[in-house]
Amino acid sequence: MVESEALWREALYGPSGFFTRGEVPADHFRTAPLIGPELAEALLLLLDRVDFALGRPARLDFVDVGAGGGELAGAVRSSASGPLAARLVVTAVDVGPARSVPGVRWRRDLPSSVCGLLVGHEWLDAVPCPAVTGPFTHPWLDRWWPVRDGERAEVGEPRDAAWADAVSRVARGAALAVDYGHLREDRVAGRYAGGTFAAYRGGRRVEPVFDGSCDLTAHVALDACAEAAGGEWVLVSQRDALGALGLAGTAPPPPLAGAAVAHAPLAEPDPATGSGTSIEPAGLGTAAGPGEGTGVDGRGRVAAGLAWLAAAERASRVAELRDPGGLGAFGWLLHGVGVPVSALLPPLPPWRP
Repeated sequence: MVESEALWREALYGPSGFFTRGEVPADHFRTAPLIGPELAEALLLLLDRVDFALGRPARLDFVDVGAGGGELAGAVRSSASGPLAARLVVTAVDVGPARSVPGVRWRRDLPSSVCGLLVGHEWLDAVPCPAVTGPFTHPWLDRWWPVRDGERAEVGEPRDAAWADAVSRVARGAALAVDYGHLREDRVAGRYAGGTFAAYRGGRRVEPVFDGSCDLTAHVALDACAEAAGGEWVLVSQRDALGALGLAGTAPPPPLAGAAVAHAPLAEPDPATGSGTSIEPAGLGTAAGPGEGTGVDGRGRVAAGLAWLAAAERASRVAELRDPGGLGAFGWLLHGVGVPVSALLPPLPPWRP
């Protein structure tokens, strides 16, 4: 039992480990911060609610634990605006090499004190833990995941300790774990009789090996983590949480007749900023017809078409984040520290992965 945890830890965090040498999850599987800015926007709204509940302190922390390439921390920093942005300190925590992300501080260990919001986004699944085959007796298994002869399980005790430690660093504010996981009633019922230990490399699931060549992961017993950290907490689905934070993902109505969708200007990346620069194809004009794209009316149709496309793309990204068969099934474990959870999220249905 101890050997499997030690091998897992060495493979990820040893001197030549997968994460230690600088591999990032983005290179090996699709993760929510890569889909678009919407997750960061939702977390900023949650952070603003924390900020309000704390009385708008002089310094407000956003801590991204297991930051990987810094995508989420960077998106939060760049999306923040107004007075909140002026007081916001964004910290990325990761064992890998520090990334150059504008406005983001980088460190290898958890800060000792956090006033604001600490987020562990797909962090706990990468905390190594013992993988066992039943029959096997262990206090944690007896409480959270009884295993029968031939069944496999992961002993989540190290995840419980890691999350309890992270929550203890929040002096005032909230801590949020976002991960795929399972609940005791499903584990007891045998839904995960084969365990959940898995490996990913280059965007594909592969056979787990302990040589540092792949990302090793397992689903998280979020209910056990919640109890270990204690305090006031809720465990809800990502789908419901994002909906409560304003991400409904409603598709826009079809554009009005004549809106220039098919002939909208192309977007050419600006080599300096990476942002799109509108360039209109020569001779195309707008959907209104040849030669009609130079007037105010034609430009209006182009603008309407582009606005519709942007809204449709955003709705598609939100739908992916809230897909009940995919990312929407993630669990959101939210602890309030000196802040009532009810001030952060409205009552929502309990999580059912």
